[in-house]
Amino acid sequence: MQSSHIDALKSKHAGLEARLRDEQSRPAPDVGMIQQLKKRKLALKEELSSI
Repeated sequence: MQSSHIDALKSKHAGLEARLRDEQSRPAPDVGMIQQLKKRKLALKEELSSI
């Protein structure tokens, strides 16, 4: 069970990384969206490190 939870968190983290990369590569990136994605990514990283 723990392993599937970790895998799900890693998958979400990778998805956020991809969305962040896409947003940053746009001609006019949405700074608010970038900040939100980075915060969510950091929260997932912290959750992963606490497991």
